[in-house]
Amino acid sequence: MKNLFAKRLTELIDESGRMQKDICADLHISKQKLSKWKTCYNEPSMDDLMMLALYFDVSADYLLGLVDETGVRIKSDVSASST
Repeated sequence: MKNLFAKRLTELIDESGRMQKDICADLHISKQKLSKWKTCYNEPSMDDLMMLALYFDVSADYLLGLVDETGVRIKSDVSASST
């Protein structure tokens, strides 16, 4: 199953109507870096995650799959405690 971050990033890129090369130029990142995020080969750093959230005008929580598009927290099977 495709990582939710990668799925949402791909959707945001598609919905933007912009070419990936233009997005990369705007963000000052390589096309390879963006491609690796979209294919789950690499994950963005915290700084990159913030940059993407600001660029696409979404929350980092949305990109990470913690909330849906309305901002409602998504329930998770992962418990809050690690014990």
